[in-house]
Amino acid sequence: MRVDTAPITKQPGKKPRLRPTNIARWVVACAGLVTAVAVSPAVGAAIQGDGSDPAGLWGLLPIALYAVLAISGMGILSATLVALAAALFLSLPTAPEAAAILVGSVTNQVTIIGLVIVLGAGLGGVLRESGVAQMIVTGVLRLVGARGPRTVAIGIMLSCLVLVVSLGTLAGALAIAAPLLIPVAARLGYTRTATAALMFIGGCAGLALAPFAGSNVAIMQAAGVGYGEYVLYGAGPLAVVTLLVGMLWVPVVQRRSAKNEDWYSATEAAEGNRVMTRSTRVATLVFVVLLVASVIFAVVTAIGLIFPLLALPLLAIGVGFSSRMPLRRWLSAIGGGMWSMAGVFLLFWLLAVLFLIIDRLQPFDTVLALLGPQLESSSPFVFSLIIALIGWVGVPGATAAQVVLIDKVFGPLATQIGVGANSWVVVLLFASKADTYGPFPNPNMVSTMGLAHSTNLRTMLLTGWVLLVPVALMYVAMLFFETR
Repeated sequence: MRVDTAPITKQPGKKPRLRPTNIARWVVACAGLVTAVAVSPAVGAAIQGDGSDPAGLWGLLPIALYAVLAISGMGILSATLVALAAALFLSLPTAPEAAAILVGSVTNQVTIIGLVIVLGAGLGGVLRESGVAQMIVTGVLRLVGARGPRTVAIGIMLSCLVLVVSLGTLAGALAIAAPLLIPVAARLGYTRTATAALMFIGGCAGLALAPFAGSNVAIMQAAGVGYGEYVLYGAGPLAVVTLLVGMLWVPVVQRRSAKNEDWYSATEAAEGNRVMTRSTRVATLVFVVLLVASVIFAVVTAIGLIFPLLALPLLAIGVGFSSRMPLRRWLSAIGGGMWSMAGVFLLFWLLAVLFLIIDRLQPFDTVLALLGPQLESSSPFVFSLIIALIGWVGVPGATAAQVVLIDKVFGPLATQIGVGANSWVVVLLFASKADTYGPFPNPNMVSTMGLAHSTNLRTMLLTGWVLLVPVALMYVAMLFFETR
């Protein structure tokens, strides 16, 4: 999650001054709040009516304000607070109503998704501290062995995929994998740029498949599907196309970057000493068995949102116990990981409160009452494409929050015009994942380059575009056939 950007620019010998862009954001925020106060009587009257009063459309103001502020670059937490303040001004709940909203937000599915992200970060801390994460990468590389550069390239991508699937985060997983993968790639003659592309491609494929990633959990919850359907409808095709296109593209990157002498140094190619104890190997085996069993259980039972709430603590306990990690060290690892996502949990709780208040304002009922006939006659295919594109260029920040927001705003309309669960999975996947592929630089690209010691942003952008085009065409074809 991106935190708030600094509102001042410091220059030696001068007083800090506000940036014009930040001034503009706060002017928009204040204007939105003033508007909310001004129209609150009309909105209150609309709530008391039958839901068809056009004044109820003002209930969309907090969402519009949220989107404008986030797109303009304001920190997503600050934008959420401003939108929540606007919603409170419009709704003006009584004390008992406010208490009911706060109580309801604690068990709301949006808050639970935030809890899943926190638990996933705790598991990630245990995997790092126990050495299981490093063992996963080493194990995958040993499976491919020294069978030539192409085979090892596949091993590098698969190592990143498996680790991202296990941890549910791209940058955090690649930070663990990079020190183990760089010496292997360097000894086989891969350039820095090609290695960055390998890691990025494998990481993107893994991020789509990760069962505990917050955005993926949000997609499954929004579409009402289990993990098996999620993989079958959208994530599986995305991961397969990403890997297949990547295997064709990386040799091109290698040839081009080799002409620029983009090699690793002898020091970087030297493999560091890695001590893998018997307890680490046992813990890795236990983790893999529990993870596979949990996923199979989730696919068979379609247990839904309860699945990660049960599986993540079980995996963390299993790894800690089998690795013989002292209790204090285990608590420190899981606590440190969870605390790193405290801001994300706060964000999701605030979003839950925001959406409950917006539900009380009933703007979507007003939209359906005013535009129902037109929406019923519109094409599900065209509607799906528009929402996917809105998500692609829309609200930046935490992808799980973006999925929740898109589903809250457009989900009722999608159901109204007949967009099925499989199509909605595709829409939300593209909306939340496409900006990782491009068209602009993003934190996932930049962090991967830094971990691979690469500075070739142009090639990384090309890599994203080369992946994005076939993925977009594949999803367009899937939506066309599924919405006919």
